[in-house]
Amino acid sequence: MKRSQRKLFAIADEIARLDSEQAAVDAELGEHRQIADDAVRDAVVSGREGDRLDAEQSKADVRRFERRLAEIERRRAKLEDARTKLLNRLYD
Repeated sequence: MKRSQRKLFAIADEIARLDSEQAAVDAELGEHRQIADDAVRDAVVSGREGDRLDAEQSKADVRRFERRLAEIERRRAKLEDARTKLLNRLYD
C-alpha cells in the first residue's frame, strides 16, 4: 500500500473518531444546557447567593463544552481539508 493511501486511511480513521467524540460532547452539552437553565431559573426564583453561584458554574460548564465542540469541529475541518488535498494529488 502506498504511503499516501495509508495517510488517507489514517485521516479517515481520525475523522470517524472525531465524529464519535463530537456526538458524545454534543449530548453532554445538551444535558449541561438543561442543567444551566434549571440553575438560572432556581437562582432567579430563590435569589440566594448559593443558587447564583451554581448558575454561574453551570453556565461556565456550558461554555466549556461549547468550546470543546468548536475545537472538534475545527480539527475535523482541518482533516477534511487535508483529505481533499491528498485526494486531489492522488487523482491528478
